[in-house]
Amino acid sequence: MASLLVPVASVHYSYLYTSLPRGEIGLLISVLIKSCNVGKVIVPGSKGMTAKKEDKRKHKEEKQEEAKRKQHVSSLLTKIGLVLAVPLILYVLFVGLINRGQTLSPAVVGSADHLRGNVEAALTITVYADFQCPACQIEAQVFSRAWPQISDKVRLVFRHYPLDTHRHAFLAALYAEAAGRQNKFWEIHDVLYGNQPLWTNVEDPTELFDGYAQQLGLDIVMLKQAIEDPSIRAKILADQRGGNQAGVRSTPSLYFNGRPVSNPQSASALIALVSKVLAEG
Repeated sequence: MASLLVPVASVHYSYLYTSLPRGEIGLLISVLIKSCNVGKVIVPGSKGMTAKKEDKRKHKEEKQEEAKRKQHVSSLLTKIGLVLAVPLILYVLFVGLINRGQTLSPAVVGSADHLRGNVEAALTITVYADFQCPACQIEAQVFSRAWPQISDKVRLVFRHYPLDTHRHAFLAALYAEAAGRQNKFWEIHDVLYGNQPLWTNVEDPTELFDGYAQQLGLDIVMLKQAIEDPSIRAKILADQRGGNQAGVRSTPSLYFNGRPVSNPQSASALIALVSKVLAEG
């Protein structure tokens, strides 16, 4: 060891005085005086050991302080993240709810619904339909033939219910909703059903749909922008959800003032059904 600790009690001063040279005796006395506070003699060379221990202690404290600082910064960043994240999450949820669209029962008419007929009529007919569905095309023809006789007695509401089995049905619904932005929903509704056999069998009916829109005088640029609008898709999906909640399992599905009815197979049957329901009140 670099340091040698010599107990004070073991030193015989008279022996040291007679045996050691006077210069060394003075040095030894100086060491004894400096060491008297601990009761031990510290041989020169022990000071370096103490300095190393002190450096070690300081280094340990610095590391502890650094760890505390890092923990504090981490905690602060977490709090800042939470403060920033909460409003963002609330905003996303709010936008999601808006874009989700309003889900309505067939007994309720919403501001986004497409109406035809007498808006003040006592009888509301809500139809859930798919533009690619052959049975829906037949129903559209039945309504078209009966319409001159019932148009002043009912208000007709169209709700989208595109089936997954019809690959172009959702795209057709997008075009119809987008055309509605230019007040041409029922016009393109009739054109889509009137040309259903043609566009159903093509790989991509987009060009045909664009042609129908041009024939109706629609602004194609505005139409395309509307098709990309998330709210258009949201309206279609909201109609589907409303249909599911109402018990729709197939298309077309008809509701008279919110009550499901069997699909009339002819114009005369539809006219008779409307008269019967109105008479019953």
